[in-house]
This record gives sequence, C-alpha cells and structure tokens, in this order.
Amino acid sequence: FKFVWSSWARNPKKIGPFANSHRLHLQVYIVYMGDRPRPGIAGTAAASALHISLLHQVTGSATAASESLVCSYSRSFNGFAARLTKTESEKLSGYEGVVSVFASQKRELHTTRSWDFLGFHQNVKRRTVESDIIIGMLDTGIWPESQSFNDSGYGPPPQKWKGICQSSANFSCNNKIIGAKWYHARRNYSEHDVLSPRDSLGHGTHTASTAAGNLVTPASLFGLASGTARGGVPSARLAVYKICWSDGCFDEDTLRAFDDAIADGVDIISISVGGLFPKDYFHDPIAIGAFHSMKNGILTSNSAGNSGPSPGTLSNFSPWSLSVAASTIDRKFVTAVMLGDGRTYEGVSINTYSPRRFYPLVYGGDAGNNKSGKIATDARYCALGSLNKTLVRGKIVHCDAIGWGTLTAGAAGAIMGSSLVEDQASSFPLPVSILTDAEGATIVEYIKSTSDPIAQIFMTQDYMDNSSAYVISFSSRGPNPITRNILKPDLTAPGVNILAAWSPAAALTNLPGDTRIAPFNVISGTSMACPHATAAAAYVKSFHPTWSPAAIKSALMTTAHPIRVKVLPDAEFGYGSGQVDPLKAVVPGLVYDAGLSDYVKFLCGQGYTNAQLREITGDQSSCSSAATNETVWNLNYPSFILSTEKPRTSVTRVFHRIVTNVGSATSTYKAIAKTPVGLMIQVEPPVFSFNNTGEKRSFVVTVTARLGRTMLSGSLVLSDGTHSVRSPVVAFVASQERN
Repeated sequence: FKFVWSSWARNPKKIGPFANSHRLHLQVYIVYMGDRPRPGIAGTAAASALHISLLHQVTGSATAASESLVCSYSRSFNGFAARLTKTESEKLSGYEGVVSVFASQKRELHTTRSWDFLGFHQNVKRRTVESDIIIGMLDTGIWPESQSFNDSGYGPPPQKWKGICQSSANFSCNNKIIGAKWYHARRNYSEHDVLSPRDSLGHGTHTASTAAGNLVTPASLFGLASGTARGGVPSARLAVYKICWSDGCFDEDTLRAFDDAIADGVDIISISVGGLFPKDYFHDPIAIGAFHSMKNGILTSNSAGNSGPSPGTLSNFSPWSLSVAASTIDRKFVTAVMLGDGRTYEGVSINTYSPRRFYPLVYGGDAGNNKSGKIATDARYCALGSLNKTLVRGKIVHCDAIGWGTLTAGAAGAIMGSSLVEDQASSFPLPVSILTDAEGATIVEYIKSTSDPIAQIFMTQDYMDNSSAYVISFSSRGPNPITRNILKPDLTAPGVNILAAWSPAAALTNLPGDTRIAPFNVISGTSMACPHATAAAAYVKSFHPTWSPAAIKSALMTTAHPIRVKVLPDAEFGYGSGQVDPLKAVVPGLVYDAGLSDYVKFLCGQGYTNAQLREITGDQSSCSSAATNETVWNLNYPSFILSTEKPRTSVTRVFHRIVTNVGSATSTYKAIAKTPVGLMIQVEPPVFSFNNTGEKRSFVVTVTARLGRTMLSGSLVLSDGTHSVRSPVVAFVASQERN
C-alpha cells in the first residue's frame, strides 16, 4: 500500500557517491515499522542505529547502509527513509518488524487546498471595501475564540450594520463577528445544546471559516491536510444566526433568521440547510427568505443537498437563489488495511487513530446477536444492535456495508464494504476503512481460510488526487423538481474533504463514543460547497457593490468551468454551469440581470394569482392575461433548458434574453454555439455591439433538439475575443410534465 508521511523527516543525510556506486537505480523508499520504537530504543540516534543495522543486512556494507539512510522516524512512529534498489526494497519488506516498504512520492499539500485549487490564491487582488462586506451565516452558530475569527487589525463594524450581538456569560462578539443571535422557538433543548450563539456542533464554525475565516498557520486535523486555513474573503465581517440545534433546524427559526438578517444589513446570506422533500417555492422557508433577500438586494447562497446521485433530488432550487453542488479537490485521503497474510488494501476514510498492532478479525455475518431479533443479513451489514458484543469486542469487524453497529458493540475497528462509489472520506469514532465490495469479498475469503485471521488499520495519509475535479456522488442532482424549465443546480464548488475551523465543544464526528476534539476538522457535503460560492459572491460584490443578486449570480455562472460527473451521465444536472471561478467572475463582460418584476412574471407562469403576488411582493403586482409557461422559460436566466416527455421526437423552444454590458464600453460580441449531434442552436442577431457600459441588448435563442436519448447538452458562448460568456444549453426527456 502507499504510505505517505507528510511531516519533515528527521536527520536527513546526503548520500555519498562512492559506497553506492555499484548500486544502480537508487530510489528513496519509506520503510514503515509501526508504532513508536519499543522501550529501550529512546531517541533518534538509537533508532537510527537500529535502522542502519537493517540496511546493513540488505546492502551488505556498513558504509552503504550508513550513507543510504536518509532519515529516521521515532518520536511518533517507527520507520525510516533510505535510498535503495528495487531488489533491496523487496528484500527489506520481508523482514520481521517491517510493516511495509514503498517508494516515496512528491507531495505539494501545503495549504487547505480548496481555494488554491480554484486558482484563488492568498495574494489575489482585493479591494479594501472587502472589510465592509457582511456575510450572514444561518447555521449552528460559531466558536468566537477560534483563531479564524480573531479581530486583530479590524476597525469597527460598517455603519450600515443594524444588527445586535445576543451576548451572554459565555459568548461575546468582536469586530470580526459583528453580530450574533440564536433561535429556537420550540425550546426543546438537549443537554448538548448551548443557549447562546455559541456553536456546540461544529458545522457553523466550519462553514463560517470557509467563507470568511482569517489566515491561520499551521492548520491541520492531527497532521492531515496541513497548511494554511483561510476563507475566501478573509477580511469580510460575519453576522451569525444560529438556527440549527441537536434536534435539527426548524422552519420557524429559519424564517426568523432571514427576517433579522435582511433588516440587519447583511450583503450575502449563506445557508447550508435543506429539506428532504421538494416544496413549492412559497411553502419552503428558505425559498421565501431568499425571495425577500433578493427583493432587498441580497443574494442567498444555499446548498443543493446531499441526496445524490439519483435525479431530481435537489432540496434548494428557487430561481432567485444560488444553488450550489459539491465537487472534489486535488486531495485524497487513503486509509490502508493490512491482513495477517501481508495483503494490503487502500481504503477511503479519515482515521486519526494510531495503528497500535494487529487485532483479531471477524466477519459481521458470523457474529450476529441472535437474541436481538435481527436477521442474519443485519449482522452482515453491521446494523445497530445486530452484533454480538462478546464476539466482536476488541476485534476488527468486517461489514458488507457501511453500518453503525460496530460503534456500540465495542469493536476495535471496522472494515466496511460499499457498493457505492466512495469518493469522499468520512471520520468515525474508531479506526475504519471503507473498501469496495470486491475487496471486501476477498477479506471474507481470508477470514474463512484461516483459524486466526488478523488485520490492522493504519492512520490515514493524504496525497494529491490528479483525477479532480468532478461532482461528488452524494451531491443532489437536477432536474429542478418544481420548475423543470429552470436549470438547477446553478454551479458547483469544492465540498469534499474540506479543512476548516471546528468547535472544541463538538467531537470530530458528533457520534457516541467519540472524545476527539480539535480546532480544525475535515468534512464533506454541499454544506461545505455553499460557503465557497458565498465567498465568491462576496468577492464579486466587493468589486461591484451596486450589482443586483441576479447580476452577481450571472457573473459566477457564465464564468464557471464545466467539469466531470463521475456517477451517472447527468452532466449539467450534476454541476449546473460548472466549477466556480471567483477571479473570472469579477470581469464577466456581460451579465443576465433580473429583478423583482422579472420574478413576478416567472411566478405568473407558475400559476400564482394576482392576490398571491400582491401579498408576496407587497405592491400591486399582477399577471397579464397572456401569462403562460413561456414566461417561465423566458426568465432572464444564464442557462437554457427544454424538455419533452416523448423520446425520439423533435422539440423546439424559443428563448428571449437580455444581456447588460459590464465590460469595455465599446465592444462587439459574437454568438458561438457548441452542440452535439441532435442539438441545434440559432441566435438572432448572431452579432451585437455596445457603445457604453450599462447598455442592454436583446436577442432570441431558438433551440431544437432531436432526443434519441435522455439528455443532450451543449453551450452558447457570447465572446468579444476577451470575455467568454458561457451558458449551458440542455434538452432532456422528462418522465412527467411539470412547469
């Protein structure tokens, strides 16, 4: 297996040119020997002497052994690095006490990666007004003592701020966290809940620091993902609205927080919360809150949901908000498993527990709790209560699925098989590694082939993942479950294996038996993607403070990069317009703007009555008698989508759009269609010019699709040679007619 040690090695030595001259093709190998050296081998010098003696045996020369040793590890675990031939490394791997030998690889994980991965580096150009941007975080609260929220160097809150700090004996704000409130109308608290804006779950601290955390160095999770932690807009201010507790996030509290945040004067709202089932827009508190935020010039960024990869699983999809899917970054966590016969497997998880020794290995299907009434398959899958504690206590249990029974049965660890694509790493309150079903089957065979099966689960190591970026499997997919004529999600942002600040009042997993606490944690979810998009929107707003929410959203969408979808061929239903690019979004060239009147027309097409609209808008808005579905797909949205219920038929739709020039005063844009076979895009006029910044131009897009399969996707690019304003164009076969 590949074992990666990311700390600086101890006592590096240069290799002399003479003793090794007869040993060709030398390469640096890592020799891992388990936990810290046995008692009696104290200090680096003693450990190095032991390591040199091993090298002497394989090289046959004391001089070669001494010069081959690159460094020794002895303070936290036992091992060394040495320059060896392939033959020597293979010989050394068979020695008693040697766990593994593998070639060293180059690593470049020096920061928390997600912002650097987007090309949004620490030294990008920033406006001083970034410190006037206020981000409203609707989440589980915040841990104000975290270094990510230190207010050193900050002036007083911006004059526009009208909110309060609901301080208490254990909580106070500062010039970074300028406001904080908590909401729990039902008052059904648990003993873990803190009756203040203080975060006792960790989630809110994590999302807030991802969006606007200060630079903190060093930052890591027990050595993993080591580097500098920072938010996308580290100078921005935070207003915290605690709406989520141990028992969940209630709609009434969510709406109260939106109500306050809008009145308090926040610039962007970030909410990584969603329901399990889609609701019409005005039966959904987040859609309602986002609508009124939009009406007051505030963009709401929300998570798409974690119910993927099945289609139509989005939980946040209103056209006036920014729906964010989750994608990977170029970091991967690997947790190795070794069996007693020497075979190793590279699993997926985040395991911070030291590999002390081999443990007995038992198959869950052979350790069922017959008295619990559970059936045999429950034990195979390690369902809660299905395992016999006597049979699994102190052992590593192999499960045929990701089950939680090992957590309460006293197991020493678990190896879990998964039929799904495990493209994210999760933490557990005991050593766990998740393998494929095929790998799991070989482990079951091993267990049944020997009378004394044993295994060891190693600490997780991180390394570069060149397969990134792609949409993660759990990220909820489109099509839009309420309005299939609006493409959702809007875009994607990093949401996998994200390191950010954490609350020390929360265990790393918040699961029973987990006592680990840390100032930073690595977690995954569209909850993590959302604050990345939030920060990108705040960054754009710092350069363009007068832009509407729709203009900011358009800038983010039309400058995004299309990426891969690893599970299911759902393309834009997975990533929307693509991966967010904050730097390009500052200079989009053109924007598709929209305001209250545009959304009113949209709602007319959705069937809302004049009376309903007047209640929603607070004015005399009304629908014309001509309001139809056409007013839905003609919303001035930065994407195009059409559908039919009949495969192998041709469908045509005409879209009307307006773009506003926000680039060079004098410019000419040409429409460029990129289409697969079966999809045709015509634009009229195909070329249009601007003479001033702020000028608008109307155009008509006619899309014809001959759908021989379920989905076709292309794009429309408006280019002046400098800017490429890209919009996805999607045609698909729907199973049920919905507007």
